[in-house]
Amino acid sequence: MRKLLLSLLVLLLLGAGLVFALPSLLDRTLNSVESPAPYPASAPAKQLHSSLFIADLHDDALLWERDLLKRYDFGHSDLPRMLEGRVGLQVFSTVTKTPRGLNYESNSAETDNLTLLAMAQRWPRETWSSLLQRALYQAHKLQQASAGSQGRLSLIRTRSDFAAFIQAWQQDPQRVAAILASEGLHPLEGKLENVERLYDAGFRIAGLTHFFDNEVGGSAHGLAKGGLTPFGRQVIQRLEEKAMLIDLAHASRPLIDDVLAVATRPVLVSHTGVEGTCKGTRNLSDKHLQGIAASGGVVGIGYWETAVCATSVAAIVQAIRYTADKIGVQHVALGSDFNGTIHAPFDVTGLAQLTEGLLKAGFSPSEIAAIMGGNVQRLLLASLPEH
Repeated sequence: MRKLLLSLLVLLLLGAGLVFALPSLLDRTLNSVESPAPYPASAPAKQLHSSLFIADLHDDALLWERDLLKRYDFGHSDLPRMLEGRVGLQVFSTVTKTPRGLNYESNSAETDNLTLLAMAQRWPRETWSSLLQRALYQAHKLQQASAGSQGRLSLIRTRSDFAAFIQAWQQDPQRVAAILASEGLHPLEGKLENVERLYDAGFRIAGLTHFFDNEVGGSAHGLAKGGLTPFGRQVIQRLEEKAMLIDLAHASRPLIDDVLAVATRPVLVSHTGVEGTCKGTRNLSDKHLQGIAASGGVVGIGYWETAVCATSVAAIVQAIRYTADKIGVQHVALGSDFNGTIHAPFDVTGLAQLTEGLLKAGFSPSEIAAIMGGNVQRLLLASLPEH
């Protein structure tokens, strides 16, 4: 009997070990690149790239149990690689729920993949059953990374924070500004007062939906794909009162229409493709591109196949060119979706290849500076809370 108990204990321990090892295996497998670093670029591209302030509107690194301050040989980004890639600002999104059988066409909100991931990554017990707590925990991870970075990673909450960061960056660009965003507002858990909880935790960008419809409105990938709910209209008003930017990535077409009809401040799309170069459920129509531009917002072009119909620099550049021609260079930005279970052409150290692609596409150095980060810098300096 004793031998049997010992054997069972060994099997349990082995099973637990496999469970705890699974997130790292998923991270390595799902956050992949077409080719490994180093990434060559021409001398003119490298020279221009070395002068740029680069801003990326979407990275899901907080979902994974990696230390942002350490360099890894897998995944798409971490602070050391961001610094090498010349990133000046990174929006970090918090992913709190995804449906089983996730697809781009139709998903129910009834199931959740991330409960097991939270358990396997040994997140606090309260995150196992609360989407709000998952968002707050990921915010805490970013706060801890910032506190331990010796000034190299700065969590930005206000315009004055960002203005001071830019001044410091101009003296020493070996630093990255971080903005917190929520990928979908299901962490509100149907309670308007939870907007305050997210704001107090440092969130300054609010994606309304992710891969399923929620209490705020319809997802491009949901079942009903509807517009703003009555609760959603209250949320939009509260977000604008708090000077939190609204992100329409993953929003259904009726939801985009409804938000553009009521928004009084700029709205953005953090990571997307455009129908003009790649048809897709969540890729933006010309009408919606024009509406976002009219609000004063920006559109972050993604790097993955469903967004741009290929895994290549050329496909990303084609989508950027189309968007710039349609609504103006001043409304185009980068939205990588790094670490969001995508297959990308490069990791963050390969961004000079994108600079080279934009040069080859005929963009001027000043236009490239705007697309690669200047437009996001301008938007945040105008739209973040003042103090």
